[in-house]
Amino acid sequence: QVQLMESGGGSVQAGGSLRLSCGTSLDFNRRHCVNWFRQGPQNERENVAGVNTGLAGPAYTYYALSVKGRFTIAQDVANSTVWLEMNNLKPADAGIYFCAAAPFPCPGDGTSDRFPYWGQGTQVTVSL
Repeated sequence: QVQLMESGGGSVQAGGSLRLSCGTSLDFNRRHCVNWFRQGPQNERENVAGVNTGLAGPAYTYYALSVKGRFTIAQDVANSTVWLEMNNLKPADAGIYFCAAAPFPCPGDGTSDRFPYWGQGTQVTVSL
């Protein structure tokens, strides 16, 4: 059973930064897909960023247009952890952030139903 655990959420003012962490039970020397989703007030889950693990050379990454240039996803192979660095946060970025995993080939910008493994989520609040 794949285990995922998020941490690093909190409250910031608009323009601020947060770094989220997703600890996993996956072996990052093998191919997996790890993405970050955020859930807004309407309970919809938006796929905001993703990374493919286990690839030689630079990892393939995905970003939603709404976060491109502000968010950075990265992997720590030794610790099987995926980070999401969020800069210049906006109130629209607020929500519950979930880490999700799927087997290779990666869904990339796929919807939440394509990811069978989920963490419990961490809250991000952005105030004006």
